[in-house]
Amino acid sequence: MKHFLIGPETDRLKHRAMTAVDAEAFFALNSNPEVMRYTGETPLQSIEQAKSAIENYPDFETVGYGRWACVYKNTNTVIGFCGLKYLEELDCVDVGYRFLPEYWGQGLATEACAASIAFGLNEIKLNRIIALVLEDNPASIRVLEKCGMKQNGTISYDELNPLLYEITQ
Repeated sequence: MKHFLIGPETDRLKHRAMTAVDAEAFFALNSNPEVMRYTGETPLQSIEQAKSAIENYPDFETVGYGRWACVYKNTNTVIGFCGLKYLEELDCVDVGYRFLPEYWGQGLATEACAASIAFGLNEIKLNRIIALVLEDNPASIRVLEKCGMKQNGTISYDELNPLLYEITQ
């Protein structure tokens, strides 16, 4: 199996697997209530918890790809993550992203998401990629639609009822 530890590169972003060195940035992202508002996940409580989450993230080893750190080229800092995740319980691949609020509204999520979708379809040769988004998150819905994804109903997932978006080969 091929391991895609390095993801796509865009004009402003590099995508790569997170390492323990990224724990502080991962904590800043995943402990921020604004960022976590639409995820259905509990915010992280410590940098140690962030480091453990990174070190115990199995996706690159088990399926060869995962959520990549988004490194902003201008400053060489991790400003979020974006990438593909195999959802075993749904037997499909999901594209997801999170960015620190100071980087919202600049088109970075769209840039990263579009690159991740293209990478999934063209490099990994996936036939279908989905995205799950809560109806009350219009900014994220706009990102998915700008990336060519179409809504296909709702789904029951993780005790939530998100909208299901998809794109096919």
